[in-house]
Amino acid sequence: MPSANASLDAVLSHVDANLDQSLERLFTLLRIKSISTDPAFAGEVNAAADWLANELKGLDFDASVRPTTGHPMVVGHQRGEGPSVLFYGHYDVQPVDPIELWTNDPFEPKIGEENGRKVILARGASDDKGQLMTFIEACRSYKAVRGSLPLGVTVLLEGEEESGSPSLDAFLAANAEELKADIALVCDTDMWDEETPSIITMLRGLVADQVEIQAASRDLHSGMYGNAARNPNQVLAEIIASLRNPDGSVAIEGFYDDVPELPEAVAEQWKRLPFDDKGYLGEVGLSEPAGEKNRSVLEQITSRPTCEINGMWGGYTGEGFKTVIPAKAWAKISFRLVGNQDPKKIREAFRAHVRARVPADCTVTFHEHGGSPASVVPADGPMLQKALGALTQEWGREAAVAGSGGSIPIVGDFKRKLGMDSLLIGYAQTGDRIHSPNEKYNLESYHRGIRSWVRVLDALSR
Repeated sequence: MPSANASLDAVLSHVDANLDQSLERLFTLLRIKSISTDPAFAGEVNAAADWLANELKGLDFDASVRPTTGHPMVVGHQRGEGPSVLFYGHYDVQPVDPIELWTNDPFEPKIGEENGRKVILARGASDDKGQLMTFIEACRSYKAVRGSLPLGVTVLLEGEEESGSPSLDAFLAANAEELKADIALVCDTDMWDEETPSIITMLRGLVADQVEIQAASRDLHSGMYGNAARNPNQVLAEIIASLRNPDGSVAIEGFYDDVPELPEAVAEQWKRLPFDDKGYLGEVGLSEPAGEKNRSVLEQITSRPTCEINGMWGGYTGEGFKTVIPAKAWAKISFRLVGNQDPKKIREAFRAHVRARVPADCTVTFHEHGGSPASVVPADGPMLQKALGALTQEWGREAAVAGSGGSIPIVGDFKRKLGMDSLLIGYAQTGDRIHSPNEKYNLESYHRGIRSWVRVLDALSR
């Protein structure tokens, strides 16, 4: 019989003893083809939502499938004494194309072996079904041994994350009071490396813009108009070249005004983390860092803002050759933001930089492609420190406080709409091939992820 006085070790032992049954449940979920972006799989997405709601009900959660204008949300509550947490994950997955590159049926999970480690092979194994099940299975063991969870838990599982979360904003706004908690737990992230757990405290924001430069009213023959006519390709190339200074920094006026330095404690910890600048670049065939000269590669990819040219085109780009001066040229430019950088302010500064360099006889048009601010969790927050201690105890090495080069918009939504900070704790690896054929999830990471959540929930309850 469950006992409220049972030790934490007893809960962890239950996790270990029931790993096979846990994997059976995960495999059942992985077999559901919940591809959210393809309408042909809408029934499978609904089936995954129903399955998860039933699992939560079996653990005494007040759980239900909530309709939206798109795919459903799953919400479950288990009230408790003391602090409360909101756990977020997503149950939808990416398409499996190209299917011919898979070595096994992507929706028939199996245990394989890579580099001497056992891995779970299936679409969604890492992103995000395996990750969200680590939390649910931690709750299961806690309930089985102690009879109740150590704190209040709300679970929010989304079915549209892989297709842009079109229904999430309205759902959060309509259910804000119900979903509010002391802190949000987000599992859709990686460990620092295979042996080092991490909590992501910095997520970069994003600004994306498309630029169109037009000169002549039509494409021109370069023999008849060369030299005399403005070439939009050259104009755009010169503007793009002006975005960076020789030292690798971004040349837009005011770009760094709201960029903070790393907290000293975080900077010191990063120096202790195993990170090889040359090895990181070497994996993709590069050798020299291209960003700010006085910043490490780790800083450049996580805690510093970026300016990148994601695409540029104009004139004839097909096979063979066409001696043309194009009437128009285009580029797609994106910025990753950090600290207090304001997406609107950065977009306006970028556009002002471009306009100031557009010569006579040319016009510029901009097309906005979204923007969101960075998200930062205080590195000295009490809940963060408790979670770090729990992870360090489970993995036997200091848990990392890390930054992420990417953007997870829901973390900002939780802050702005629900007033909550988030702890981003995941047990995936950067080599899990998410979104690609042969997605995998390290079996040990799955197992110890469950154990880690047990320890984190216990630590946060105190």
